[in-house]
Amino acid sequence: MITRTRLAAGACALLAALAAGMAFPAGASAGEPTGEDAPKVDLVLDVSGSMRTRDIDGGTRMAAAKQAFNEVLDATPEEVQLGIRTLGADYPGDDRKTGCKDTAQLYPVGPLDRTEAKTAVATLAPTGWTPIGPALLKAADDLDGGAGSKRIVLISDGEDTCAPLDPCEVAREIAAKGIGLTIDTLGLVPNTKMRQQLSCIAEATGGTYTSVEHTDELTDKVNQLVDRAADPVVTPVATEGADACAKAPTLKSGLYTDREEFGQQRWYRVDVEPGQELRASVSVGADRAVNPSYGVLLRAVTVHGREIVRGEAAGDGRTDVLSTGLRYPKAESDEDDAAAEAVCLQVTNSFSVAAGVKTTPGLPLELTVDVVDGPGDSDDVAAFGLGRGWWLLGLLVLVGFVAGLLWGWLSRWRFAIWRTN
Repeated sequence: MITRTRLAAGACALLAALAAGMAFPAGASAGEPTGEDAPKVDLVLDVSGSMRTRDIDGGTRMAAAKQAFNEVLDATPEEVQLGIRTLGADYPGDDRKTGCKDTAQLYPVGPLDRTEAKTAVATLAPTGWTPIGPALLKAADDLDGGAGSKRIVLISDGEDTCAPLDPCEVAREIAAKGIGLTIDTLGLVPNTKMRQQLSCIAEATGGTYTSVEHTDELTDKVNQLVDRAADPVVTPVATEGADACAKAPTLKSGLYTDREEFGQQRWYRVDVEPGQELRASVSVGADRAVNPSYGVLLRAVTVHGREIVRGEAAGDGRTDVLSTGLRYPKAESDEDDAAAEAVCLQVTNSFSVAAGVKTTPGLPLELTVDVVDGPGDSDDVAAFGLGRGWWLLGLLVLVGFVAGLLWGWLSRWRFAIWRTN
């Protein structure tokens, strides 16, 4: 009797394991980003004279930054290549021209030697100016090369003192290069002007801004940003759309980045074979102040100008990114050697700016192109939204039915034994 009970329980466990394995398949699908190139992070620290101020947990801002850096260095993942750059750390004088060149690489971006990096941080003392713009340009050079994720984490307690090299314009220029670099900013005990400047820097590259008033907040946020750099990413490929379909670059499946002037049209071409489906989406970001009420239009047209399908979206000023997309399935052909169709993608925006706001460089544009096998006849109906999920649902129903029979048989057998005894 005991043997029969164990067999029944084992059968139920096996069926449950099979169902769980089918419901939660392991392993990544082919084509997912693997993060083979080492992610890079450059921590840019403001070491200007104002960092002597004692208003963070009873200590100076510099002391809070050093403590946070020590804890971050201990927690940095092994796969992350980390560097440290300073601004305002070396020149204590009053000459503005010299002070605005005061940025240096304290620890080079590369495999992390924690002891060496901590020793370098320990030597820092609040000194001079706040050349944020020049420091960002140099930090972008520190991270140049490779296809892995690149992130600058700027920590400052004041706005830039070296304008007219506007840090926000510098961030836009970095984003326009299409190198996939993100700038995150952290403001120590910020005021309104500093908050606006650091927010603008972050938004220009798709980064984040955080206000920090305690040491543990600074440690947690920097750790979070460094860990985020280790996540696999897909780096957009820089491209340049044309002003007409005939001149447009031909794109393969992938993620692309471009810049589009206000009210401008950008054209791209994609080859679609018979039986394939083109899926495209576009996002346009307002990285500066724009007027409310705007829109983005994405059209797929033939080389002769006939519209195939379109996607459009409108905004009212509540969001700074607007996205839309489209799908175009090309029918199968009876001819074996049928040629691919050249489909032209047109991106148009209706953003506008008030007087005094710079219109160059253009707005950041991100275009996704995916050419896949078209849906079969049986897949067009989508099976009430489940598609091929009906196969899994049927299997789960069958497994549940068999498991219920086994459990019912086992329960009846145990009840019969109980009555006999």
